[in-house]
Amino acid sequence: MSDLIVIGFDNTEEADRVLLKLNLLKKEYLVDLEDAVVVVRDEAGKVHLKQSVNLAAIGATSGLLSGALWGGLVGLLFLNPLAGFALGGAIGAGTGALSGSLADYGIDDDFIKSLGANIPNNSSALFVLVRKVQPEKVMAELSGLRGRVIKTSLSPEQETKLQEALSGTQPESPTPGTF
Repeated sequence: MSDLIVIGFDNTEEADRVLLKLNLLKKEYLVDLEDAVVVVRDEAGKVHLKQSVNLAAIGATSGLLSGALWGGLVGLLFLNPLAGFALGGAIGAGTGALSGSLADYGIDDDFIKSLGANIPNNSSALFVLVRKVQPEKVMAELSGLRGRVIKTSLSPEQETKLQEALSGTQPESPTPGTF
């Protein structure tokens, strides 16, 4: 089961920096992110979403490959596999991009927008859906980032430990193996 964590920051760049750090930790197998979204609210109060998973590009790529394969096979029947390959690839890429852009994956966009509308102007928030985490190592990397926990599905004890790590204070008695 995945845990949702939403952390708010006082400037518009900090959420991007934290997401980059989390991606580095992901490469070290310290955290397994299912989805991550950066929300920035500009001076005028407009909310901008930066999705970490581009479903349109993924859909276009898979559609291109499957469309080209099937187009090439159908083209063999009509003795023109190159035309079938090209036409099938183009149709597959288009339908794949369309289906990818219509699919919703991970964190609900309406939830992100509603919570993003409540953050102050000139600030940002990071929405993270985490599958697995090595709590001690990740908390050490995130310590002192000066963020605040806005919303989470963590237990109250885990949420307190996360907030303490973000504010730079250490928990009174850390329990090994808990977040």
